[in-house]
Amino acid sequence: MRTHENEAFVIHRDVQAVMVPAGTEIELKAGLSGFITQALGGSFTLYIEGNLYRLAGEDADAIGKQKVVPPQLPPDATEEDVRRTAWEQMRNCYDPEIPINIVELGLVYECAVSSNPDGTRNVSIKMTLTAPGCGMGDVLVQDVREKVEVIPTVGKTDVELVFDPPWNQSMMSEAARLQTGMM
Repeated sequence: MRTHENEAFVIHRDVQAVMVPAGTEIELKAGLSGFITQALGGSFTLYIEGNLYRLAGEDADAIGKQKVVPPQLPPDATEEDVRRTAWEQMRNCYDPEIPINIVELGLVYECAVSSNPDGTRNVSIKMTLTAPGCGMGDVLVQDVREKVEVIPTVGKTDVELVFDPPWNQSMMSEAARLQTGMM
């Protein structure tokens, strides 16, 4: 897990990104340069002209990086295999400002998998945010949805944002509390 702290880059093509922490979409133009402040879970936090932006992993080539390879399942995968893979995928979702994945932060409350008659599966996820007014909430929900929907056989992913129970630091894993100095 390399963070690419302060690695310089130049944008090679116009690309969509999201302002951090506001969550506003913006087009970054080819030729802009800056620094990668975080590269975790396939997405990148970019520092350009005094602002932070989140670049999706599918657009990694715009800054000269490799796209993330989607997960694989065995041909006879069970619902439990899909659920386990969904949890692994969510471990690749990071708040652009915090270098800890949302699972370790304790933001994911539930992940359930159900089968459909056509062989596809639906995944239902309940998650929260560290603060209810977080501007990146919609971005994190979309990141979870996209990372889970690339799992083979997953047809639909429903990500519900809930605030009961409210998140608190005790929901973080021991490793996350240690990493943030909250032990």
